[in-house]
Amino acid sequence: MTARTTLLVGTTKGLFLLTSTETRSDWTVSGPHCDLWTINHAVGTSHSDEIWAAGGNAWSGAGVWASNDSGATWSLTKLANGEADAWARDNPEDAALFGMSPAPDAPYDGEIDAIWSLCPAHGTLYAGSKPANLYQSADGGATWTRFAGLADFPGRDAWQPGAAGLTLHTIVPHPDDPLRLWVGISAAGVFATETGGADWERRIRRDNSAPHTASDHPAWGSDTEIGGCVHNMQIAQSDGAVTLYQQNHHGVYRSLDGARSWQDITAGLPSTFGFPIAVHPFDPEMVWCFPLNGDSAGRYPPDAKAAVWRSADGGTTWTAQTVGLPRENCFFTVLRQAMCVDQQPEPGVYFGTNSGSVFASLDTGETWREIAAHLPTVLSVESVTRR
Repeated sequence: MTARTTLLVGTTKGLFLLTSTETRSDWTVSGPHCDLWTINHAVGTSHSDEIWAAGGNAWSGAGVWASNDSGATWSLTKLANGEADAWARDNPEDAALFGMSPAPDAPYDGEIDAIWSLCPAHGTLYAGSKPANLYQSADGGATWTRFAGLADFPGRDAWQPGAAGLTLHTIVPHPDDPLRLWVGISAAGVFATETGGADWERRIRRDNSAPHTASDHPAWGSDTEIGGCVHNMQIAQSDGAVTLYQQNHHGVYRSLDGARSWQDITAGLPSTFGFPIAVHPFDPEMVWCFPLNGDSAGRYPPDAKAAVWRSADGGTTWTAQTVGLPRENCFFTVLRQAMCVDQQPEPGVYFGTNSGSVFASLDTGETWREIAAHLPTVLSVESVTRR
C-alpha cells in the first residue's frame, strides 16, 4: 500500500494539516484547528491516528491539544492557565459576553507560559515548556508530570533566556534506549540524561579538532564551549551508532559521542546563523540547514536569496540548493522547528516560512515547489507518514 504524508504546520493562528496524494504531487489544506491557539509544535505517529499540538502564550495559558481521529476533532489539556482565565474569573459577566467561563486550576499554574515542543517516544509523550521545563505523559497527554532533575539542575538560576525566552524547544530521544534523552534549551545549551531523567548533564564542550569558527559575539561561547544558545538539534542512526547535529546561534555542529563533544562543521556555509537543521531518515551523512544573514542583520537569507544548504558527507562539504526558491527580494525567516523530512522510501524535505509559505522537495533538495501559501506565520513543520 502506498503511503501518504501529512504535514503538521503550527502557526500563530492554529494548526494546519497539509495532506498529500499518494505521489505527493498535490496537497490539500485543512484548518485552522485548535481554536486559533498559537501552536508552537505538533507531532503524530505513523502507527495511529493520534496527533498532538502544543502551544499557548501568557494570555491563553499553556496546553496540549490532542486528536484521536487524524485531526477531525480535538480536546485540550491545560498545563497552566493564562491571563484570560484570570480575567474570566474576575469578570464573569463580561466574560460571558464572549462565551468565556472561569477555568479550573491547572497543575502548573504560574510556572509556565507555553508549551514549545513535543516528542512521542517509547510509549511516552514528552513536552518542553517556556520557561524551560520538561514534562512527560504516559496516557497520551491527559495527565503530566515534571522532570524534577532538570527543574532542580544546579546553577539553573544563572541560565540566560534567548530572544524568545528561556525555552525548551528540542527533545531528542535515543532510537533504542528509553533511558537516554537530549534536550535543547535557549540559551542554556544541550542537556542529556542516561537515567530516564533522574540525572542530567550539560553538554556544550567543543571537541579538540581545528579549525573552528571564531567570533566575539556573546552567543559564540569560547575556545572550549560552543555556547548555550542551541537553536535546533536532530539525531541520525546507523549500525547502532548515533550522530547528533545541531544548529547553534553561531554555527553548525556535529557530535559522534552523545553530545559529550561537538565538532564545528560550519565551514562552507554562507553564514554562521540559522535556526533549523534536518537529517535524512536513512542516511546519517545527509543533512540540511537554512542559513540566515545574522541575528542583528534582519534574519533573512544572505543577499535576500533563498537557499537550502545540503551536506552529503556529514557536514564536511555543503552545497546550495536553489531551484524553485525565490532568488531575489526574499526576506522571510525559517524558524527553528519549521523544517522536517518525511519517512517515505524516497524522503521529502519540507520547510515553512514566517511569511506563510510551505515548500517541498521530493529529490533531497535538488528542486523545490511551494505547496502552500498565505498561511499565518509558520512556527513549525513536522510530517506523519501513514499507509
